[in-house]
Amino acid sequence: MNWITNYVRPRINSIFSRRETPDNLWTKCDDCGTMLFHREVSENLNVCTNCGHHMPITPRDRFRALFDGGVFTDIKVPVPPTDPLQFRDQKRYPDRLKAAQRETGETEAMLVSTGEIGRTPIVAACQDFSFMAGSMGMYVGNAVIAAAQEAVKRKCPLILFSAAGGARMQEGILSLMQMPRTTVAVQMLKEAGLPYIVVLTHPTTGGVTASYAMLGDVQIAEPNALICFAGPRVIEQTIREKLPDGFQRAEYLLDHGMLDRVTPRTELREEIINITRMLLGLPPAVRGDLPPPQEGGDLAHALTDAEPQPKAAPKKAAPKAEKK
Repeated sequence: MNWITNYVRPRINSIFSRRETPDNLWTKCDDCGTMLFHREVSENLNVCTNCGHHMPITPRDRFRALFDGGVFTDIKVPVPPTDPLQFRDQKRYPDRLKAAQRETGETEAMLVSTGEIGRTPIVAACQDFSFMAGSMGMYVGNAVIAAAQEAVKRKCPLILFSAAGGARMQEGILSLMQMPRTTVAVQMLKEAGLPYIVVLTHPTTGGVTASYAMLGDVQIAEPNALICFAGPRVIEQTIREKLPDGFQRAEYLLDHGMLDRVTPRTELREEIINITRMLLGLPPAVRGDLPPPQEGGDLAHALTDAEPQPKAAPKKAAPKAEKK
């Protein structure tokens, strides 16, 4: 009976036993609730393939999709004092920072990098909402200033992706001080004549919208992003009235002249390339290689997709009638 116990029964159990599904195989859409294959969602830049809902994306994943070949170099940001106010609520502020660093693998709530997009050098800064709600503290202020200084040094545009719940309360007045500091940094770009493009992602609220997030030469937003100073719940509790549907969303702001574009994430790269080259006075980016000119032919066809038309043969003159 040993061969039944040791061989047959385990084989039967392995055939009919339920296989465990990896935890990261499926992703549920926050909006429509559809279960989505994780790899398909990642390839679509964390946009739901069913309803088009834009889910959160990390700064590094965003940069990999933005820069040519996914290649970029991080810019070092000056690190401020960790806990200048010795703030404590349910946890000590340094403990909250360490927990956020473990969860995200990042130093702080903003990443600054440089690279090329459409063969044009740029500096990009991106907030990470998963790091303490992307809140603006001294580090984020230093990051915006470092990004602006690097852009001025390289004489290239600055692209900033905002996502924040506002100023960081654990740093008190020091976090509010970042509003004028970052505004001065943006003014440096304007005085240098360099483009500053802001992409507002969900959500962008609080002191961030009262400073660098709304000062761009071109304001772009992702679809249905919440963009506001005070959130809709706070406003409803204050005025005790129900707000209209879509209030403070990207499309509402576009209709009321607060934005220039609402662009899906999958189209952002091409949009930024076109806008950046236009602001720099460069010709549109070439898509692919132009066909080589044909020997002895008209060169106009080389600039279009149409094939050159063969030249018509000259018509022969009719023979003249002889006089009698």
